Amino acid sequence: MFAQVVMGPPGSGKSTYCNGMQQFMTQLQRKVVVVNLDPANDNVPAKCDIDVRELITLDDVMSLHHLGPNGGLTYCMEFLEANVEWLHTKLKAHQDCYFLFDCPGQVELYTHHHSMRNILLALQKWGIQLTSVYLVDSHYCSDTPKFLSALLVCLSTMLFLETPHVNVLSKIDLVESQGRLAFGLEFYTEPHDLSYLLDTIAADTSGGTRFKQLNDAIRQLVEDFELVAFHTLDVSDKQSMHTLLQEIDRSNGYVFRVFQGLGNNILQMASTDTPIDETLRIQEKYMNVDPASSEEEMNNNDSE
Repeated sequence: MFAQVVMGPPGSGKSTYCNGMQQFMTQLQRKVVVVNLDPANDNVPAKCDIDVRELITLDDVMSLHHLGPNGGLTYCMEFLEANVEWLHTKLKAHQDCYFLFDCPGQVELYTHHHSMRNILLALQKWGIQLTSVYLVDSHYCSDTPKFLSALLVCLSTMLFLETPHVNVLSKIDLVESQGRLAFGLEFYTEPHDLSYLLDTIAADTSGGTRFKQLNDAIRQLVEDFELVAFHTLDVSDKQSMHTLLQEIDRSNGYVFRVFQGLGNNILQMASTDTPIDETLRIQEKYMNVDPASSEEEMNNNDSE
């Protein structure tokens, strides 16, 4: 069995992604089961076959234990961890299916709280080959401090969960909705040299130097690990969905199931629809940017 564990902050498009991916994979003749693991999600757009709200809901926890939303959600995940056999029983009713886990948006569940990590370990123990799919709203690219924060959260999640992992810039059709990007899209999908971004941060008269030093420290940390990269996604674009699904299939091993016994065709599968090609296609479709001008700007920064 195979699975995607869909994560990301509130508003990043997790439920919309699960709905779109379910429809897309169904067209590919895959049996897909959506599992809602968010006890606070009252509006699940996808056909939800397993729902944690049958076990526990955030509203009940907040009412019974007088907790706030964050504390209540943490309690819910700890309760699910303690009753993980409930989830196992539900999953066993869907043999040979591909699971989409729609997870809560509380960041600490993936960076330092152990309940989600232990639940994922249980899934793997049950023989489910999974990939964590972490969604980040693409308009963060136009706000350098937010983008650096997103990079740090992605890195923390990857290191803490220790699962196969794919980071995604979601809603890529709205990438410039909050302003034009300073550089071409590939600069953000493959963030190898983030020093150029620091020059785009507006000076803060109350402490611009101090915050620039903090951002520079985050930049160095992310670059030292060299782990974070992004794929792009427009749920309404079939080619975008196909390219992302190919990457996820390689990540969780589904591709080896599909092409088992076909020898070199696996290598052929791995060589198609490269991330760079897809990034350039998306940039051409949704962005108003001149790659030459971006390169010239970086060269000017180097000369300074």
